[in-house]
Amino acid sequence: MRLLLDQNLSQRLKSVLIDLYPDTIHVKDVGLESADDINVWAFAREQGLTIVSKDSDFRQFSFVYGPPPKVVWIRRGNRSTSEIASLLRDRYEDIAEFHDDENGAFLALV
Repeated sequence: MRLLLDQNLSQRLKSVLIDLYPDTIHVKDVGLESADDINVWAFAREQGLTIVSKDSDFRQFSFVYGPPPKVVWIRRGNRSTSEIASLLRDRYEDIAEFHDDENGAFLALV
């Protein structure tokens, strides 16, 4: 399971989650920190990545375009990096199941 962290999430999440999500990258790692959402979407689709974001636009894209890519939508508002990391750790099994579901387009984490 390869995750692409959107610009609204801290790069520090990569190092905190490496044991569960070893192939995680951040948009900044690939020069997309200022890219518009459709370019991030296209990159994730081409690279086989699942987008992790707080941005509801990716949820909308999943309805319009369908997967791939898949979208994990974090609906927790303004939270610390450690709180987001805890959420992604606690919901690992749900995210893995979602990743394996051929029909799943987005997963909302609240």
